[in-house]
Amino acid sequence: MDRDNGPKTDGWKSVYGNEAITDGSSKPEEPANAGDAGQPDRAGAGEAAAATEPAVWTHGGTDASANRTGSRYGNGGGEGSGESGRQAIYGAAAKRKPRVLLWSFCIALGLVLAVVLGTLLYVWNGLRPVSASEKPVRVTIDKGMRASKVSKLLEDNGLIRNSFLFGVWMKLQDEGSKFQAGVYELTPGMTREQIVAKLNSGDIVAAASVRFTIPEGFTVQQIADRLAKTANVNKESFLQTAADRAKWTGSAWAGQIPADVNLRYPLEGYLFPDTYEVRNGSSEAEIINRLLAELDRKLDQLPEDWQTTLQERGMTVHQMLTIASLVEREVVVDEERAIVSGVIQNRLAKTMPLQIDATIQYLLDKPKEKLSTDDLKVQSPYNTYLNPGLPPGPIATPSLKSIEAALYPAKTDYLYYVTKKDGSNTHLFAVTYAQHQKNIKLSEKNVKK
Repeated sequence: MDRDNGPKTDGWKSVYGNEAITDGSSKPEEPANAGDAGQPDRAGAGEAAAATEPAVWTHGGTDASANRTGSRYGNGGGEGSGESGRQAIYGAAAKRKPRVLLWSFCIALGLVLAVVLGTLLYVWNGLRPVSASEKPVRVTIDKGMRASKVSKLLEDNGLIRNSFLFGVWMKLQDEGSKFQAGVYELTPGMTREQIVAKLNSGDIVAAASVRFTIPEGFTVQQIADRLAKTANVNKESFLQTAADRAKWTGSAWAGQIPADVNLRYPLEGYLFPDTYEVRNGSSEAEIINRLLAELDRKLDQLPEDWQTTLQERGMTVHQMLTIASLVEREVVVDEERAIVSGVIQNRLAKTMPLQIDATIQYLLDKPKEKLSTDDLKVQSPYNTYLNPGLPPGPIATPSLKSIEAALYPAKTDYLYYVTKKDGSNTHLFAVTYAQHQKNIKLSEKNVKK
């Protein structure tokens, strides 16, 4: 019987790999006494074991268990070799850890830089000017408009890219609180600094306006007719507004108009005659207050002592304007305004009826060239033929010259005057009624033909 009890190979197989060893190594020689006499059973048993158990020999001739340990940790041998293998693995892991941390740091840093650069790019793009254009854009800034609404308005009109960023930038620059109300003309492509400077400057576009003139001596009724034709004003609405005291905000003096007096038009005499230019579409209240404000400006042009003079004479502004309106309607030549004012105030001092035709004409729908006897009897507090003293209020809009004449009348003894009929628009004055009758006859003789 063959000793191997199996197929023969050219070499021994590895315990784990079961691969033949082909480097020429051979099975170790058997002991010299393996075939000695007296030990046949042991030799036979050895041969049987060799035939049934797998080969555990390795090239190094080491024990199989030792070889398994060595193979697992990359080193041959027993316990010492295993410990060395574990130390080698831990050393390699320790070497890899710094590299992992470095890579993690680089990735985190890259993400932060990406966020920062992205944010900067977003801000830069949101605040840079829009594409330039030669076509201007008009925007209206309302009074008291918040900066955030202004930003949104600019973005909606294509003048800025990002209203949020523009608003933040304005807040950081402490801008937005000085914007002036009005219509502005801005051009796409302007920088944010240029836009803010424009809105702060109040350099608004002149809105479409209407121009009208209120002649001296006009009544409120005539003013309403004039504005209905020249300023697109509703006549009835104008007259209603002129009677509504709650809407008189343009003049400090309008608040002194008596409320307990039967005035035909409360604002009569307070709407100063002048040439005005107002925004097209202005309301009746806006126009009325514009005229009232002009009265205040004109009164400020009087001598500084005018209010003191008025108090010394025991007169109110309302009475002054009433006398001034009588002078305005009675006089054409400037040099006679103070004289006629003196006559009026002389008659008032003597409690004589003023008997001024202009107060009767004020009550008529249409002025008359010559008043009739019946006209002089019309029942009205404005009729100075029937009622002593001044009428309840002005009968027209007086000029500044007539106001000055009412404030500073000429000191004379005249109590009467009559208009010359020669076309000169001047008067003949008299102290007594007899002289006055002579002047009337003299005026009739000089009628212009």
